[in-house]
Amino acid sequence: MSETAIPPVRLRADVLAVPPYRQGATPTEPGFKLSSNENPFDPLPGVREAIAAASEVNRYAAAAMPELRARIAGEFGVTLDHVHLAAGSVAILFQLVQAAAAAGDEYLFAWPSFEAYPSLGLANAATAVRVPLAERAEHDLDAMADAVTERTRVILLCTPNNPTGPTIRREDFDRFMARVPSDTLVILDEAYREFVTDPEAVRGEEVLGEHANLVVLRTFSKAYGLAGLRIGYAVGDPAILAAAATIGIPLSVTGIAEAAALASLAPEARAAHAGRIAELTARRDALAAALRALGLEVPEAQGNFVWIPEGEGEGRIDDTAALAARFAEAGTLVRPFPGLGVRISVGEAESVPVVVDIVRAHIGASLGASLGAALAQEGAL
Repeated sequence: MSETAIPPVRLRADVLAVPPYRQGATPTEPGFKLSSNENPFDPLPGVREAIAAASEVNRYAAAAMPELRARIAGEFGVTLDHVHLAAGSVAILFQLVQAAAAAGDEYLFAWPSFEAYPSLGLANAATAVRVPLAERAEHDLDAMADAVTERTRVILLCTPNNPTGPTIRREDFDRFMARVPSDTLVILDEAYREFVTDPEAVRGEEVLGEHANLVVLRTFSKAYGLAGLRIGYAVGDPAILAAAATIGIPLSVTGIAEAAALASLAPEARAAHAGRIAELTARRDALAAALRALGLEVPEAQGNFVWIPEGEGEGRIDDTAALAARFAEAGTLVRPFPGLGVRISVGEAESVPVVVDIVRAHIGASLGASLGAALAQEGAL
């Protein structure tokens, strides 16, 4: 639906004011899709076999999926009732915010961050409070703590932050949690956790036991390459997760997704995924370094993507839409955030030099246009 479409019925103004989440587009000609932070690798053979074997689509998945939940619980050192599954971690975000925040309440997050955050509280008419990122495209946790009020019910922490890339450091997280009321729900959204190489980054499994008000989110979509099957999980206090389940749509996780997730957690699959993740992080670091060599201020990249900021001055692009259009003309799609910057997913190895060449050409064209405009103005004087 067009953003400018006028509905033929009366709808809530606050809903209409928030743009709908838009999935990254798919190239219509040969090129690379670098717009959705997907895993470029095909599913592992063992995962494919598990998917093929899960053929009873006329039946619902096993009630509560105890085997998968137990496997996840074992990795976090908790009991099975501390694990909740849903159709992607984004579904759990909706559930938790709606379970905690009602009309007149607030939920808090850094901005820019995951594009779905502003819409999480719409169903309950809860108020979204955005706190600008700090200078290096990181969470400004001091400002976020200052923004907490009596109306704050949920705080969302995206680490590594999508779309900008930096993580939240453990030291900063601990200081932040010390300032947050113990009855305020804090969600550590770690969709890209497997790609983190920063030793100082907070890790959900290490801090979960210290805070009863903390819920950690993970997904099988990114590192495990199961985006099309939609399965994610939360780990936290059983009573909090029970409330999320009450809000959630029943039977939303399929047996096929469960089978694929279980196969992905098998020891041989974990080893294979670790190799792929290492390859993607090395590719990410190489891409970030190449873009910085062009003079761009690419923030610390800890997910499977890099960020090019928009703005005035050196190290930034002056027109997000123009850069995204240049990529599209070359058959490669990236994710523009108008007025903020461009997020580029780490894709196939062959995509890295393509990305660098396109950005280099854009920078050259922009400099040429700026120089031409300056000369023209000087001539007019």
